[in-house]
Amino acid sequence: MPAIRVLPDLLVSQIAAGEVVERPASVLKELLENSLDADARSITVTLDEGGAKRIQVEDDGAGIARDDLPLALARHATSKISSLEDLAGVRSMGFRGEALASIASVSRVSITACTREAPHGAAIRAEGPHIGEVEPAARAPGTTVTVADLYFNTPARRKFLRSEATEFGHCDELFRRIALARPEIAFTLKHNGRASRHLRSQPLKERVAGLLGSEFIDASLPVEAQAGTARVFGYAGSPQARAEVQYFFVNGRCVRDRVLAHAAREAYAEMLHGERQPGYLLFLEIDPRSVDVNVHPAKTEVRFRDSRSIHQFVLHAVRRALSPSAAEAPVAYAALSQTHGVQSSFGLAQPAAAYQAFMGSAVPLPTAQNAPPLGYALAQLHGVYILAQNEAGLVLVDMHAAHERIVMERLKSNLDAGRVERQSLLVPALFRAEALEVATAEENREALERLGLEMSAAGPNELAVRAAPVLLAGGDVVGLARGVLQELKEFGAEQVLFKRQNELLATMACHAAVRANRLLSIAEMNALLRDMEETERSGTCNHGRPTWYQLTLADLDKLFLRGR
Repeated sequence: MPAIRVLPDLLVSQIAAGEVVERPASVLKELLENSLDADARSITVTLDEGGAKRIQVEDDGAGIARDDLPLALARHATSKISSLEDLAGVRSMGFRGEALASIASVSRVSITACTREAPHGAAIRAEGPHIGEVEPAARAPGTTVTVADLYFNTPARRKFLRSEATEFGHCDELFRRIALARPEIAFTLKHNGRASRHLRSQPLKERVAGLLGSEFIDASLPVEAQAGTARVFGYAGSPQARAEVQYFFVNGRCVRDRVLAHAAREAYAEMLHGERQPGYLLFLEIDPRSVDVNVHPAKTEVRFRDSRSIHQFVLHAVRRALSPSAAEAPVAYAALSQTHGVQSSFGLAQPAAAYQAFMGSAVPLPTAQNAPPLGYALAQLHGVYILAQNEAGLVLVDMHAAHERIVMERLKSNLDAGRVERQSLLVPALFRAEALEVATAEENREALERLGLEMSAAGPNELAVRAAPVLLAGGDVVGLARGVLQELKEFGAEQVLFKRQNELLATMACHAAVRANRLLSIAEMNALLRDMEETERSGTCNHGRPTWYQLTLADLDKLFLRGR
């Protein structure tokens, strides 16, 4: 067996570089974070060949003292922390004191810096294990770090770099994330001698529009909530075909975290139809002592001391933003109508359509002065749609989808209150059941009662539903019972009643909602319209599909070429 030996310092640094310096974007991240920690107000990034040839970051921050320059390249030397207590509540972006040493071990590095108190600057160079002497240099207050020829001395690692365009794309994305986190700082990005991005110091909304596009910011709702020392703010954007805009920052650090991602997705759960993904840009500010950022070498993951509380805080903040109150809805609709006009295939302006795209089709009610927002029923079309006249023109309503949402919201309110009101059936609903279904019903009697269901065995392979929720008593009781049993069998009572509550209630509501081809009277149709107006999120069904659509008189005039 080979003898145990101490590894050379250079090899130790190169091993560390393997964790920290994955590609040019990794280097750029470390250098930019150093500039942020130095309180820079203006930062310029210069890249050559996607960063593989050169990465240079120049800032106007606090600078580095002449005598500290050699230490800047030493392993585990840092000005950010000095004790375990500091690490437990770290506020800076960097803190390990190993990034520059790791980078220098696999590239050619030069640092030129000047503090605000110094009469002139100083410079130092390093190439692999060789660190040069400190030399005088001309420099205004601030720091310039240049990293050239990445992996020049580790050719095996260099082979893993992708094309210039790919590496620049990663650098650009990293640059964008850091610029989003600090809109008060001016940033410039240059690549191969050409300016790629130039961002002045600006409000967050302008920075977001500049980096993510005005389409994102226009089709987003603001998020703002505070609980004690915790604060979350940012934008909840439109559901997307792909997970393109999903940014979460914790104390200014862009992170990937399952707790936060799950909270955001849960907030969007009722608006994601098909394969659509939530879109968001969210900033969480919490006590640094309640989050551990020393989890991953690249500092892209965090661990919360009380992850459940953080999850619930973020979930409810985003959910409230996505569900404006009835008083706010007309204002939101009016504003979005002005900024989201789109053209249909036959040239109609459809302000509601873009907002439908934002909210998975969850459209606030139309504005109305002298009549109900959704107007009054005129007729029923093919037993599926309700045609109604309101002040703006014609409203089309999918009656099953609308009733599904109404029932679900009422069930949710009842369940939150502690128990769903139930009604005994005059004739028990019998259905054939497997032995496991019978056992599931017997074992989960209390959970079923909480959901408003009374179910018992009527034979070795038969179950009887003897009571059902009042809201569902006229619906498909057997289908409801089967659906609930399947959920209980697969996930268990605790999961069903808490974590999968929305999925369960959506299943229950679907079985209770009026079916297609059922004829409704005018009075019944009007009652459904009034219920929609009083129900939160009534613009979509429980699966994210729209429940109503507005055709204004102007739209109809265009269809028939009136006035031309």
